[in-house]
Amino acid sequence: MTQTPSGPHTLEVALGSRSYPIHIGPGLLGEPGILTPWLAGRQVMIITNETVAPFYLERCRGALPEGVEVHELVLPDGEATKNLEHVSRIWDALLEAGFNRRCTLVALGGGVIGDMVGFAAACYQRGVAFIQVPTTLLAQVDSSVGGKTGVNHPLGKNMIGAFWQPRGVLIDTDTLETLPPRELSAGLAEVIKYGLIRDADFLAWLEREVPALRGLDPEALAHAIQRSCALKAEIVAEDETEQGVRALLNLGHTFGHAIEAHQGYGAWLHGEAVGAGMLMAAELSARLGWLDAADVARVRALLEAAALPLAAPGDMGVDDFLARMRLDKKNVDSRLRLVLLHALGAACVHDTTPEATLRGLLERFPRA
Repeated sequence: MTQTPSGPHTLEVALGSRSYPIHIGPGLLGEPGILTPWLAGRQVMIITNETVAPFYLERCRGALPEGVEVHELVLPDGEATKNLEHVSRIWDALLEAGFNRRCTLVALGGGVIGDMVGFAAACYQRGVAFIQVPTTLLAQVDSSVGGKTGVNHPLGKNMIGAFWQPRGVLIDTDTLETLPPRELSAGLAEVIKYGLIRDADFLAWLEREVPALRGLDPEALAHAIQRSCALKAEIVAEDETEQGVRALLNLGHTFGHAIEAHQGYGAWLHGEAVGAGMLMAAELSARLGWLDAADVARVRALLEAAALPLAAPGDMGVDDFLARMRLDKKNVDSRLRLVLLHALGAACVHDTTPEATLRGLLERFPRA
C-alpha cells in the first residue's frame, strides 16, 4: 500500500510470530476480499450491532472472498451491553452454527463490539481467530489495537477479560462520516492521550488541528489515526501484557473508569470519562510539583476544544471515587497506582501519592 497522508497506510504490531498489520485508509471496506489473508478457514461470523449494521454490514460481507460460509450476529448497541450475557450470545451463535477451531470472528463496530468479540474468540474452543474492523474513532486509535479484550462487571470496568491478539485490523476512515459528534469527541480523548503520554510534538499538532479533526478533515484524521496507532503499536510491542510501559496507556483511566462504573455504563461515554480523568491526572501532577499552571491550562484548553467534559459528575463524592479507584487493575498490594505526567509528553506510573493530596484534588475538582 502507498503511504500518502490521506490514502492507504499500513503499520505493524510487532509480536514475533503473532505480529499483525493495521491497514488504515478511506474506502478499504469496499475492496473485495481484503479480509481474505486473515481468515483461518472457511467459517466466518461477522458480529456487529444494531447501529452499525445498516451502514456497514453489507460492505463488510463484500470484503470476504467467495466460497466462505458467512454467518452474521447483530447485537444491541451500547456500553451497557458489554457483559457476559451478550458474549454468551456470541458463543451460542457459534455453537448453533457448528463453528470449529478454524473459524474466524469479525468484530465490526466500536470498542464494545471489539472487546466482546475478542473475548469470545479468546475463549471459544480455547482460542480462535478474529479480525478487528473498528468503525468509531476511539476503537480505531485504541481498543482495536493491542489485544485487550473483555467485559465489564457492575463493580468495575473491564475486570473480566483476556489478552488475545487479532489477526489484523482494518480501519476504513470513511466510517467516521456516520459517527455522531459526541462519539467523535470521545475518540479524540484517546488521541490526545497519546500526545500527553509520549509525543509532545503530536500534542502541539493536536492543539492546532482539533478544529479540523472535529470537522472530519480527511488528512487531519488520517494523520491522527496513523500517529495514534503507531504509538500504540510501539508500546504494545514493548509490553504486550501490561507489565510495565503499557500501563501508561491508562492515563486518565483510573479516574475515568470510576466515573463510568459509578454512573452506570453508558451514561458517560468512555472517552468522555477519560477526558475528565486526564484533566484530573494533570491537576494531580501539578499538585505533586511536576506540571505548572500553564501546562494544566494547555491540557484543559485542548480538552475543551475537543468538546470533552471538564468536570466530574455532581453526585460523585471523594469516597465514591476512592472506592471505585481501589478496584483498578493496575493496583498492586493494595497500593493505588496512578498514571501521571512528569511533563507534557512524558508519563509515569506513580504509587506513592499521599492520600491527603489525592483527597484534596477530588474535593476541589469541579462537579457538574
